[in-house]
Amino acid sequence: MNIITPWLRTYVPNIPVDDHQLAEDLTLRGIAVEGIHSLGSPTDGKANGHLFEMDITTNRVDAMNHYGIAREAATIYNLPLAPLNTKLPIGTLVDEPFSIRIAPEAKGLCGRFTAQVIRNVTIAPSSAHVADYFTLLNQKQISNAVDASNFVLLGMGHPTHAFDLDKIEGGIVVRLAHKGEKLKLLDGTDRTLEADDLVIADHKKALSLAGVMGGWDSMITPETKNILVEAAWFDPATVRRSSRRHGLHTDASHRFERGADFNAAPIANALVTQLILQSGGAQSGGPEAQGNGKLEGELIDLIDPDVAARTANRPPIELSVQQVQRHLGTTIDPQGITSEIVAQYLTSLGCELLLQGLDLYSTKLPSWRLDLEREIDLIEEVARVYGYNRFANTLPAPAVVMTEPTQAKEAAVRTRLLALGFSESISSTFASQHDSDLFYPTKNLNPLKSPGAPHLDSEMWASSEGRPLSSTPRATVPLENPLSEEASLLRPSLIPGMVTMLAHNLNRDVREVRLFEQGQVFTGTIPADGNYISEVHESPQLSLGLTTNSARYSNLYSAEDAPFFELKGAIESLLSLFDLSAAKDTLPPHVPASERESSSRPEAALLPPERRDPRISSMQPLSFSAAAPAWLQPGRSATALVNNHPIAHFGELVHTQKETRKLRQPLYLAQLDLTALYELPLKKVTAHDISRYQAVERDFSFVFPDATQWQAVSSAIHALAIPELQSLKPIEVFRDAKRYPGVYSLLLRTVFQSNDRTLREDELTDWWTRIIAALTALGGTIRDGAESPAKTS
Repeated sequence: MNIITPWLRTYVPNIPVDDHQLAEDLTLRGIAVEGIHSLGSPTDGKANGHLFEMDITTNRVDAMNHYGIAREAATIYNLPLAPLNTKLPIGTLVDEPFSIRIAPEAKGLCGRFTAQVIRNVTIAPSSAHVADYFTLLNQKQISNAVDASNFVLLGMGHPTHAFDLDKIEGGIVVRLAHKGEKLKLLDGTDRTLEADDLVIADHKKALSLAGVMGGWDSMITPETKNILVEAAWFDPATVRRSSRRHGLHTDASHRFERGADFNAAPIANALVTQLILQSGGAQSGGPEAQGNGKLEGELIDLIDPDVAARTANRPPIELSVQQVQRHLGTTIDPQGITSEIVAQYLTSLGCELLLQGLDLYSTKLPSWRLDLEREIDLIEEVARVYGYNRFANTLPAPAVVMTEPTQAKEAAVRTRLLALGFSESISSTFASQHDSDLFYPTKNLNPLKSPGAPHLDSEMWASSEGRPLSSTPRATVPLENPLSEEASLLRPSLIPGMVTMLAHNLNRDVREVRLFEQGQVFTGTIPADGNYISEVHESPQLSLGLTTNSARYSNLYSAEDAPFFELKGAIESLLSLFDLSAAKDTLPPHVPASERESSSRPEAALLPPERRDPRISSMQPLSFSAAAPAWLQPGRSATALVNNHPIAHFGELVHTQKETRKLRQPLYLAQLDLTALYELPLKKVTAHDISRYQAVERDFSFVFPDATQWQAVSSAIHALAIPELQSLKPIEVFRDAKRYPGVYSLLLRTVFQSNDRTLREDELTDWWTRIIAALTALGGTIRDGAESPAKTS
């Protein structure tokens, strides 16, 4: 909005600074002046002043006019603000005032409605001072009656409207529109109204869209003789809804939407009436008077006391000067912020202060400052007017900062997954009963069969198809008033959200997706003597999801199996962040050793090359089981265990769900128990010197029975405790069930290196012999044509 300083200075005549300094002082107080433009010099030699381009925040409706900015200037410089002159001549007596009423359905939507009837008006150009100001503002001039309404809006900020009284049939009714009702507005457009549009109407038709724009049928024309001046308070939400529905953003709606001053309506009405009488009637007297305009009756003022109570008559706020000083701290000025300064600023801004103690004020809030609600708001006003640049640059007093115990571990997990190419995601905290039954199978214990009845995790807990990540049976937690059936429970698992997000991407032709989510899952405890949730538990969980159509073939696995091993490699990479050797002390054994399996295939424990960490193979506490939950495809899923405690389920989504959800390609999912994982300490990163001596690689090619697992091979070699063995990894797995049934070929690569000497041939031969013996003891035989291991130095 634009403000011109000649008009501004009529309200505060003795501002002691020039316009540029005034603009800077206003900006420092939060009333931002974005641009300053000279208005030039007139012929009489007096400066026309400047035009300010203002950027007023939405909460400061009171400052969206010249009088509001003048109030700010008067407060800054401790000057008196000129009062608005609302004096009107006495109107002619009438037997019955003009009919005005607010319909019952509009109660609360029109909190105040004022009206003044003016008879025998001459429609003419505006008076000279109105025309001059409009010219400086580049404001369009229409007629004295219309310009009066616009002039008051720019001057003191409250919207008004002038109706042609002779076009009003019967009287005025503020009501809700009838659905489908037609109204032609001042812009010439025909609007079809909805049942929640608020209108100003007569007894037969709608005349105006309340708070937005007047109507064509009652507008002021050169033939108008009698006028009804209206100023009202309309509900912000109602005006905003109508404005947006009809695509109309007007000066009036801009202010009503943000909360107009409840007490400004009669003042604005009187000011408009003054201007019309001055330019179109002789009753006010004065050198510019024309015609014989007269007021008819007194101002009609209808008030809704409920609206007045929550706007203009809000309860006072207690303000402690001590709290002001405590919050704002030290100032550059030696005297600081005193009780006198607080009272001066707030009184100048329109507050009424009543001293209740040595430094305690009861503060009545001005009707035009709806943004002031609490003591801290008043403290902020004191700081704003005082000037933020006048406070000393001091650091706050140190305070104890509490950090989350798992913060470092969460950050480490997040950083590792981002490095592995996964993107972080967030899913809904709610889940449907269907998804809960699928991904967290339970048994219903509630005989009432309500949609949100508690469910106990009993079947999954005892299922032989896969053990849960928690050793305690828990119930799902229903919502008392769910928004929909799709959000009837607090999620007991992150997997439903992950499946939804992956499917969402696939349905939009995004075929390469890797996501992870760290979040809370919710379960409940059901007491033994009841069927209700007695306690809700939150626990952290991590879900991974990937789907791809560009998997690559490896010597260790086919392209079809690559996503499984990528997911497994990501899990092993995450676990490598933690000191798994501490699992013996923190995680009790959960699965008997006799039930453990590495996989039905030996290469199931191998890492894909792009995800491989050479240190992972030595993590003895980590093992894998082929058992997995029912939502994972059998034979293409597994469970990771640390010290025999299940820490993660992972694998391909069961094929029946893929078909049900009409997925274009397989989904691979993982669910990790962060509660158990975060019990482990992070592994300390250590560095050592790079050996100056040459490393030696030796390859071993063996044939093993299908029953021999990679974990057994790795453990047998590491059990030899060869200090110089730096690396052990599989290079190739070969199977041919037709030619070589029941066996597979495995090519191993070992790397030997010493930190203090060059390795001798006799040492290498000894280690080679011991490795061959250990692998032969597992049932392996050296493959034909590989009597001696390949050697690379």
